[in-house]
Amino acid sequence: MMRRYLSPAKLNLFLHITGRRNDGYHNLQTLFQLLNWGDEMTFSPNQSGQIQIDCNDQSVATEDNLAYRAAALLQQQTRAHQCGVDISLQKRIPTGAGLGGGSSNAATTLLALNELWQINLDSTELMAMGRTLGADVPVFIEGHSAWAEGIGEQLTAVTLPCWDYLIVKPPVSIATREIFQAEELTRDTPAITIATFFEGRYRNDCEAVVLGRYPEVQEVFEALAPHGRPRLTGTGSCVFLQCQSPAHAVNIASKMPADSQTYVVQGVNQSPALAAME
Repeated sequence: MMRRYLSPAKLNLFLHITGRRNDGYHNLQTLFQLLNWGDEMTFSPNQSGQIQIDCNDQSVATEDNLAYRAAALLQQQTRAHQCGVDISLQKRIPTGAGLGGGSSNAATTLLALNELWQINLDSTELMAMGRTLGADVPVFIEGHSAWAEGIGEQLTAVTLPCWDYLIVKPPVSIATREIFQAEELTRDTPAITIATFFEGRYRNDCEAVVLGRYPEVQEVFEALAPHGRPRLTGTGSCVFLQCQSPAHAVNIASKMPADSQTYVVQGVNQSPALAAME
Protein backbone atom coordinates (compact mmCIF):
# COMPACT_ATOMS: atom_id res chain seq x y z
CA MET A 1 0.00 0.00 0.00
CA MET A 2 1.56 3.28 -1.12
CA ARG A 3 0.30 6.79 -0.36
CA ARG A 4 1.39 10.08 -1.93
CA TYR A 5 0.83 13.48 -0.33
CA LEU A 6 1.66 17.12 -0.97
CA SER A 7 3.52 18.40 2.09
CA PRO A 8 2.66 22.11 1.94
CA ALA A 9 4.75 25.21 2.54
CA LYS A 10 3.53 28.11 4.68
CA LEU A 11 3.91 31.85 4.88
CA ASN A 12 4.01 33.96 8.03
CA LEU A 13 1.82 36.90 6.99
CA PHE A 14 3.32 38.82 9.91
CA LEU A 15 5.50 38.00 12.92
CA HIS A 16 5.57 39.96 16.18
CA ILE A 17 7.96 39.00 18.97
CA THR A 18 6.09 39.94 22.15
CA GLY A 19 8.59 38.75 24.76
CA ARG A 20 11.37 36.39 25.72
CA ARG A 21 10.78 33.53 28.13
CA ASN A 22 13.09 32.31 30.88
CA ASP A 23 13.74 29.11 28.91
CA GLY A 24 15.14 31.10 25.99
CA TYR A 25 12.13 30.67 23.72
CA HIS A 26 10.28 33.70 22.40
CA ASN A 27 6.60 34.51 22.76
CA LEU A 28 5.15 35.61 19.45
CA GLN A 29 2.11 36.32 17.37
CA THR A 30 1.84 35.25 13.75
CA LEU A 31 -0.66 34.32 11.08
CA PHE A 32 0.13 31.11 9.23
CA GLN A 33 -1.09 30.92 5.63
CA LEU A 34 -0.86 27.42 4.18
CA LEU A 35 -0.08 27.09 0.47
CA ASN A 36 -1.15 24.86 -2.42
CA TRP A 37 2.52 24.16 -3.16
CA GLY A 38 5.22 22.17 -1.42
CA ASP A 39 7.16 18.92 -1.31
CA GLU A 40 5.86 15.59 -2.59
CA MET A 41 6.06 12.70 -0.14
CA THR A 42 5.37 9.03 -0.87
CA PHE A 43 5.00 6.45 1.91
CA SER A 44 5.27 2.69 1.41
CA PRO A 45 4.73 0.93 4.76
CA ASN A 46 6.18 -2.49 5.52
CA GLN A 47 6.90 -4.79 8.45
CA SER A 48 10.70 -4.50 8.36
CA GLY A 49 10.98 -2.21 11.36
CA GLN A 50 13.31 -0.05 9.24
CA ILE A 51 12.82 3.58 8.22
CA GLN A 52 14.33 4.45 4.86
CA ILE A 53 14.28 7.86 3.18
CA ASP A 54 15.11 8.54 -0.44
CA CYS A 55 15.38 12.25 -1.24
CA ASN A 56 16.19 14.16 -4.40
CA ASP A 57 18.22 16.58 -2.24
CA GLN A 58 21.05 14.57 -0.75
CA SER A 59 21.84 17.28 1.78
CA VAL A 60 18.63 16.42 3.66
CA ALA A 61 18.56 12.65 3.13
CA THR A 62 20.07 11.86 6.55
CA GLU A 63 18.89 10.72 9.96
CA ASP A 64 18.77 14.42 10.97
CA ASN A 65 15.96 14.90 8.47
CA LEU A 66 12.76 15.89 10.29
CA ALA A 67 10.69 13.33 8.36
CA TYR A 68 13.02 10.56 9.53
CA ARG A 69 12.96 11.87 13.09
CA ALA A 70 9.16 12.05 13.02
CA ALA A 71 8.85 8.46 11.84
CA ALA A 72 11.35 7.25 14.43
CA LEU A 73 9.58 9.18 17.20
CA LEU A 74 6.19 7.71 16.30
CA GLN A 75 7.70 4.23 16.11
CA GLN A 76 9.38 4.55 19.51
CA GLN A 77 6.62 6.25 21.47
CA THR A 78 3.91 3.89 20.28
CA ARG A 79 6.11 0.79 20.45
CA ALA A 80 5.42 0.10 16.80
CA HIS A 81 8.89 -1.43 16.45
CA GLN A 82 7.82 -3.93 13.80
CA CYS A 83 6.46 -1.15 11.57
CA GLY A 84 8.74 0.11 8.81
CA VAL A 85 8.39 2.49 5.89
CA ASP A 86 10.11 3.61 2.72
CA ILE A 87 9.69 7.37 2.29
CA SER A 88 10.35 9.14 -1.00
CA LEU A 89 10.80 12.88 -0.50
CA GLN A 90 10.84 15.18 -3.52
CA LYS A 91 12.00 18.52 -2.14
CA ARG A 92 10.72 21.71 -3.75
CA ILE A 93 10.61 23.90 -0.66
CA PRO A 94 14.07 25.45 -0.19
CA THR A 95 15.75 25.10 3.20
CA GLY A 96 16.51 28.06 5.44
CA ALA A 97 13.83 30.04 3.64
CA GLY A 98 11.10 30.60 6.24
CA LEU A 99 8.62 28.37 4.39
CA GLY A 100 8.41 25.57 6.96
CA GLY A 101 9.53 22.73 4.71
CA GLY A 102 11.10 20.55 7.40
CA SER A 103 8.23 21.10 9.83
CA SER A 104 5.70 20.29 7.12
CA ASN A 105 7.55 17.08 6.22
CA ALA A 106 7.56 16.03 9.88
CA ALA A 107 3.83 16.72 10.24
CA THR A 108 2.94 14.91 7.01
CA THR A 109 5.00 11.92 8.17
CA LEU A 110 3.23 11.76 11.55
CA LEU A 111 -0.20 12.07 9.92
CA ALA A 112 0.52 9.52 7.20
CA LEU A 113 2.14 6.89 9.41
CA ASN A 114 -0.47 7.28 12.13
CA GLU A 115 -2.93 6.09 9.48
CA LEU A 116 -0.76 3.62 7.55
CA TRP A 117 0.63 1.94 10.68
CA GLN A 118 -2.92 1.95 12.14
CA ILE A 119 -1.80 3.64 15.35
CA ASN A 120 -4.88 5.88 15.55
CA LEU A 121 -3.60 8.69 17.77
CA ASP A 122 -5.84 11.75 17.80
CA SER A 123 -4.71 15.17 16.56
CA THR A 124 -3.99 16.44 20.09
CA GLU A 125 -1.59 13.54 20.71
CA LEU A 126 0.07 14.03 17.32
CA MET A 127 0.46 17.77 17.90
CA ALA A 128 2.09 17.17 21.29
CA MET A 129 4.50 14.76 19.63
CA GLY A 130 5.15 17.18 16.77
CA ARG A 131 5.89 20.04 19.16
CA THR A 132 9.00 18.16 20.36
CA LEU A 133 10.31 18.26 16.78
CA GLY A 134 9.70 21.96 16.10
CA ALA A 135 7.42 24.86 17.01
CA ASP A 136 5.89 24.99 13.51
CA VAL A 137 5.01 21.29 13.30
CA PRO A 138 1.64 21.57 15.11
CA VAL A 139 0.09 23.99 12.60
CA PHE A 140 0.76 21.51 9.79
CA ILE A 141 -0.76 18.68 11.86
CA GLU A 142 -3.86 20.73 12.61
CA GLY A 143 -3.85 21.39 8.89
CA HIS A 144 -5.51 24.79 8.71
CA SER A 145 -4.34 28.36 8.25
CA ALA A 146 -4.15 29.73 11.77
CA TRP A 147 -3.52 32.61 14.11
CA ALA A 148 -0.72 31.54 16.48
CA GLU A 149 0.50 32.75 19.86
CA GLY A 150 2.75 31.47 22.65
CA ILE A 151 5.82 30.00 20.96
CA GLY A 152 3.58 29.27 17.98
CA GLU A 153 1.73 26.33 19.51
CA GLN A 154 -1.46 28.15 20.58
CA LEU A 155 -3.47 27.91 17.38
CA THR A 156 -6.80 29.35 16.33
CA ALA A 157 -7.97 28.26 12.89
CA VAL A 158 -8.86 31.16 10.58
CA THR A 159 -10.33 31.34 7.11
CA LEU A 160 -8.32 33.62 4.84
CA PRO A 161 -8.87 34.77 1.27
CA CYS A 162 -7.07 32.48 -1.18
CA TRP A 163 -4.61 35.15 -2.23
CA ASP A 164 -2.08 34.64 -5.02
CA TYR A 165 1.54 35.18 -4.04
CA LEU A 166 4.94 35.53 -5.62
CA ILE A 167 7.68 34.09 -3.42
CA VAL A 168 11.27 35.07 -4.18
CA LYS A 169 14.27 33.31 -2.66
CA PRO A 170 17.66 35.02 -2.90
CA PRO A 171 20.77 32.81 -3.04
CA VAL A 172 21.11 32.57 0.76
CA SER A 173 19.70 30.34 3.49
CA ILE A 174 19.16 31.65 7.00
CA ALA A 175 19.21 29.69 10.26
CA THR A 176 16.28 30.50 12.54
CA ARG A 177 18.56 30.29 15.57
CA GLU A 178 20.80 33.08 14.23
CA ILE A 179 17.94 35.55 13.92
CA PHE A 180 16.27 34.73 17.24
CA GLN A 181 19.62 35.09 19.01
CA ALA A 182 20.43 38.44 17.36
CA GLU A 183 21.01 41.24 19.88
CA GLU A 184 19.27 43.75 17.61
CA LEU A 185 16.01 41.76 17.40
CA THR A 186 12.97 43.62 18.76
CA ARG A 187 11.43 41.54 21.53
CA ASP A 188 8.75 43.78 23.06
CA THR A 189 6.21 44.38 20.30
CA PRO A 190 2.71 44.88 21.76
CA ALA A 191 0.20 42.14 21.03
CA ILE A 192 -2.41 42.85 18.36
CA THR A 193 -5.76 41.41 17.34
CA ILE A 194 -6.59 39.79 14.02
CA ALA A 195 -8.72 42.85 13.24
CA THR A 196 -5.59 44.99 13.59
CA PHE A 197 -3.83 42.73 11.11
CA PHE A 198 -6.56 43.20 8.52
CA GLU A 199 -6.27 46.96 9.02
CA GLY A 200 -2.67 46.60 7.80
CA ARG A 201 -1.00 47.47 11.11
CA TYR A 202 1.60 44.73 11.43
CA ARG A 203 5.19 43.85 10.55
CA ASN A 204 7.73 41.06 10.76
CA ASP A 205 10.08 41.87 13.64
CA CYS A 206 12.76 39.66 12.07
CA GLU A 207 12.76 41.70 8.87
CA ALA A 208 15.07 44.50 10.04
CA VAL A 209 17.60 41.96 11.38
CA VAL A 210 17.64 39.94 8.16
CA LEU A 211 17.84 42.98 5.88
CA GLY A 212 20.72 44.37 7.93
CA ARG A 213 22.68 41.12 7.74
CA TYR A 214 21.85 39.85 4.25
CA PRO A 215 22.23 42.27 1.32
CA GLU A 216 20.86 39.58 -1.02
CA VAL A 217 17.50 39.77 0.78
CA GLN A 218 17.62 43.56 0.71
CA GLU A 219 18.10 43.40 -3.06
CA VAL A 220 14.93 41.31 -3.44
CA PHE A 221 12.98 43.75 -1.26
CA GLU A 222 14.07 46.63 -3.46
CA ALA A 223 13.12 44.73 -6.62
CA LEU A 224 9.64 43.92 -5.26
CA ALA A 225 8.89 47.30 -3.67
CA PRO A 226 7.65 49.02 -6.88
CA HIS A 227 4.99 46.31 -7.23
CA GLY A 228 3.48 46.27 -3.73
CA ARG A 229 4.38 45.58 -0.10
CA PRO A 230 7.10 42.92 0.13
CA ARG A 231 7.23 40.90 3.33
CA LEU A 232 9.68 38.45 4.86
CA THR A 233 8.27 35.07 5.88
CA GLY A 234 9.40 33.77 9.25
CA THR A 235 13.09 34.40 9.78
CA GLY A 236 13.72 34.37 5.99
CA SER A 237 15.29 34.22 3.54
CA CYS A 238 12.21 34.20 1.28
CA VAL A 239 10.32 37.38 0.54
CA PHE A 240 6.74 37.32 -0.72
CA LEU A 241 4.31 39.67 -2.38
CA GLN A 242 0.53 39.42 -2.57
CA CYS A 243 -0.49 39.60 -6.24
CA GLN A 244 -3.69 40.26 -8.19
CA SER A 245 -3.49 36.98 -10.12
CA PRO A 246 -1.03 34.23 -11.08
CA ALA A 247 -0.34 36.08 -14.35
CA HIS A 248 0.47 39.23 -12.39
CA ALA A 249 2.87 37.22 -10.21
CA VAL A 250 4.57 35.68 -13.27
CA ASN A 251 5.06 39.14 -14.76
CA ILE A 252 6.72 40.45 -11.60
CA ALA A 253 8.84 37.30 -11.31
CA SER A 254 10.45 38.12 -14.64
CA LYS A 255 11.83 41.32 -13.07
CA MET A 256 13.57 39.67 -10.13
CA PRO A 257 17.36 39.33 -9.70
CA ALA A 258 18.78 36.69 -12.02
CA ASP A 259 20.29 34.66 -9.17
CA SER A 260 16.99 34.33 -7.30
CA GLN A 261 14.40 31.56 -7.41
CA THR A 262 10.73 32.46 -7.87
CA TYR A 263 7.55 30.55 -7.05
CA VAL A 264 3.98 31.49 -7.98
CA VAL A 265 1.64 30.00 -5.39
CA GLN A 266 -1.82 30.34 -3.89
CA GLY A 267 -2.95 30.40 -0.29
CA VAL A 268 -5.29 27.67 0.94
CA ASN A 269 -7.12 27.25 4.21
CA GLN A 270 -6.82 23.47 4.54
CA SER A 271 -3.58 21.53 4.17
CA PRO A 272 -3.56 19.48 0.95
CA ALA A 273 -2.00 16.61 2.91
CA LEU A 274 -4.78 16.55 5.49
CA ALA A 275 -7.45 16.96 2.82
CA ALA A 276 -6.10 13.89 0.99
CA MET A 277 -6.22 11.82 4.18
CA GLU A 278 -9.82 12.76 4.87
